[in-house]
Amino acid sequence: MAALFVAALSMALAPEGGGGSLFGARIALVELDGPIIDVDELLRELKGHRDNPLVKAVVIRINSPGGVVAPTQELHAALTRLRESGKPVVASLGSVAASGGYYVAVAADKIYASPGTLTGSIGVIMRLASLDGLLKKVGVDFVVVKAGQLKDIGNFARAMTPEERRILQMMLDDVHGQFIDAVAAGRKLDRARVLAFADGRIVSGAQAKALNMVDALGGLEEALDGAAVLAGIPKPPRVVGPRRRLSIMDLVRNRLDLGQWSGVPPALSVFKTPLYLMD
Repeated sequence: MAALFVAALSMALAPEGGGGSLFGARIALVELDGPIIDVDELLRELKGHRDNPLVKAVVIRINSPGGVVAPTQELHAALTRLRESGKPVVASLGSVAASGGYYVAVAADKIYASPGTLTGSIGVIMRLASLDGLLKKVGVDFVVVKAGQLKDIGNFARAMTPEERRILQMMLDDVHGQFIDAVAAGRKLDRARVLAFADGRIVSGAQAKALNMVDALGGLEEALDGAAVLAGIPKPPRVVGPRRRLSIMDLVRNRLDLGQWSGVPPALSVFKTPLYLMD
C-alpha cells in the first residue's frame, strides 16, 4: 500500500513535460486570462517563481483584450523584475493579446504569437456618456455641489466643456506615451518606428512579426521550448503549471473519475489534479 501511494504521488507530481522528477530545473507557466483588473494573485505567483531557485524561466500565456492601466503596468514591472533577476521571460500570445495584453508582453525577452493572434491596439481610450438631453426631456434636474472647478469632470448630466476635454485628452496622451515608451524599450525599437503602428490598430500575429512587434510565430509549445533554450535547460522542459485552488467539486470529481477508471484507490484519487499546481 505504501509503495502504491508513493507511485501515485510520483505520477501526480510529474510536471507537464520532461519527465517526472519532483526536483530539478523547470519552467513556470503563468496564465493571464481575461480583462486586466485585479492582478494581486498573479503578482504573488510571479514573485514566488522569482524567489524559487528551481524555476529557471517563466512563460506567460496571454489571452487578454487589455484592461485597466495601473494593474497592467504592475504586471509589466513584475516581469521586468523577473528578467533583472536573471530568469528569462517568454510571452506566448493566445487568441487575443491586445492593448494591455500586449503591454504586458513587451516586458518579455521573447514574444511568440500564432499567425492569427489579434494583438497590437497600442492606445488608450475613455468613454463617457452624455445624458443631459435625455434628462431634460424627462424633466430631471441634476444638481451638483462641488469644491474645485473640475471635480465633476465627466458628469453625464451636462455637456463636457472644451477645457475639460483638453485636460482629459492630455491625460490620455500621457498614458499613451508611457505605452509607446514601454514598447520601444521592450522591443528595442526607435520610438519613431513604434509611432508608425501605435495608433490603436489591431494587427494579426503575422503582421506583428513583420513589424517586429513579436519575435516568432508559434504556439505555447514553441514558447516553452524557446524558454528552455534561453534558460539553458534540456528540451522538452519540465513545466510547473499555473496555480489554482482545488474546490470541493474538484475533489469529488477527481474521486469519482480517477478512482472509477484508472484503478487507483479512491483515497488517492485526489492526486488526479497534480499537486505541483499548488506549490
